[in-house]
Amino acid sequence: MEIVYSIFLFLFGIVLGSFYNVVGLRIPKGESIVTPPSHCTSCNRQLTVVDLVSVFSYIFLRGKCRTCGSKISPIYFFMELITGLLFVFSYWQLGLSLELLVALFFMSLLVIIVVSDIAYMIIPDKVLLFFLPFLIVGRAVSPLNVWWDAALGAVVGFGILLLIAVISKGGMGGGDIKLFFLIGLVLGTVNTLLTLFVASVIGMIVGFIVLKVRGQDRKSPVPFGPSIALAAVIVYFYGDNMVDWYMGLF
Repeated sequence: MEIVYSIFLFLFGIVLGSFYNVVGLRIPKGESIVTPPSHCTSCNRQLTVVDLVSVFSYIFLRGKCRTCGSKISPIYFFMELITGLLFVFSYWQLGLSLELLVALFFMSLLVIIVVSDIAYMIIPDKVLLFFLPFLIVGRAVSPLNVWWDAALGAVVGFGILLLIAVISKGGMGGGDIKLFFLIGLVLGTVNTLLTLFVASVIGMIVGFIVLKVRGQDRKSPVPFGPSIALAAVIVYFYGDNMVDWYMGLF
């Protein structure tokens, strides 16, 4: 049955990943996620079922519009695939449990904010507010080892990022600050701090690579959301092991 559940969650994940692309690209622009229907941004042809089979359509069409031949952004393919893989990996790590529901909501949130931040350098409040009650309920039915650590983690995550923004005079975006409130709610205090550290390391590495690739064009900012999301995924699954390893050094 594990194989059946894994296949189901992968297919479920890539379908939702396709929808998350729409949410991440439309919500920041104030557009409806229902209308207009999905269409080619070059020739405006409304996409059919053949074009909308998550992951597989991109492969079969070789990343191009079936009508005009324009290239389709690979972000659609990668975010669909990543969502499916994250859903399956969550199941492998957590099994059929209440915590799996928390993980699926958390992974979904991170996928959407990555799409928005890459496209527009925005983490939409509407997306964060939508997921907030689901994560609160999730943490209520699947609490951390110390139940109040979720609330403390949320306050600490929000407070530290806000303090950084004040000290750096705007060096930290408002979306990142609010996102860390939700991350704290899911991960708790210690793992939220660990997420900030890991995200900073990832951000420095990504920033260095981007600057090298861009050459002279170094003024364009690099979105921090993807680094936060990657760090949050790593810490969600392995944070306790990382903390235990670090404490074992002393």
